[in-house]
Amino acid sequence: MSESTAAGDGAPATMRAVVVTETGGIEKLVITEAPVPEPKPGWVRIKVKAFGVNESEVTTRKGESDPLVTYPRIPGIEGVGVVDHADEDSGLRPGQQVATMMGGMGRSYDGSYAEYMLVPATQVIPFASDLPWETLGALPEMFQTAYGSLTTGLDLQPGQSLLIRGGTSTVGLSAATLAKDMGATVLSTTRKPERTEELRTIGVDYPLVDDGDIADQVRQLYPDGIDAALELVGGPALRDTLRALRTGGTVCFTGSLSGEWVIPEFSPFAYIPSGVRLTVYGGEAADLPADVLAGQLHAISEGRLRVAVAGVYRGLERVRDAQTKLESGTTPGKHVVVLD
Repeated sequence: MSESTAAGDGAPATMRAVVVTETGGIEKLVITEAPVPEPKPGWVRIKVKAFGVNESEVTTRKGESDPLVTYPRIPGIEGVGVVDHADEDSGLRPGQQVATMMGGMGRSYDGSYAEYMLVPATQVIPFASDLPWETLGALPEMFQTAYGSLTTGLDLQPGQSLLIRGGTSTVGLSAATLAKDMGATVLSTTRKPERTEELRTIGVDYPLVDDGDIADQVRQLYPDGIDAALELVGGPALRDTLRALRTGGTVCFTGSLSGEWVIPEFSPFAYIPSGVRLTVYGGEAADLPADVLAGQLHAISEGRLRVAVAGVYRGLERVRDAQTKLESGTTPGKHVVVLD
């Protein structure tokens, strides 16, 4: 990092950041000396300690993301670190541990693949934890998405049964641990039989091998259908997932590991069984309140919640390795970059 400082606040004038100037292959992730973002009202500057690597950042790098994404761009839709600068009325103080995610990070404005990031104060969640940064860095996006899906999307209650379609994804693994902690019985899918044991290890009650016909497998266990389902595979699986639900049950469409977000010629009468509910979830940082995050961190410390970390990569130089490993899909869990 540069030793020069920006006028007035004692922060460095420049920082190292991974910048995508033009879209393409892994070589388009280039470490660059960039200006440290200037503070502005209503925003918080965070010194980045760790960040998770996500499919969204791969699509941004490839140019397959939201057409509103402009380049050059520092990717990164989530991160954890400490407050470097914040407005006095924000309630945040320098040195405080914080998490942030979504809200346009790494897409409409620069994200977390850098030594510093500047984000709206409304999407900054303070916390206090002794957990290592590599664990904390795995949490924001996947816990926010999993928690929001189970609560806002499904209104999951203790004692209910839950199917997670796409169970070895980062959100699927997180949702399983959260749902078990909420008192649900969890069924979770994987396309690879050798991964069923991984699902059992995190507490899944019924690991299922996804052969495209999960509804029949579910109904062998629950003849009347299950209470809730979290759809993470997307369009090709949705119709079958809906068939696994009881009358009055709910499916929440949150992700599309298949890449198919749109169902051509969708017909509600053909797709949705009578009395089954279909919702979606696509929330933001505000859907993960500080007290909920604190509870999750406490549960992790106590061993009640498990964090699926696929790999830890130290330094911005390892970002290419992290994205390459993520794209390979060989290791379930979150790939986390830590800045020492």
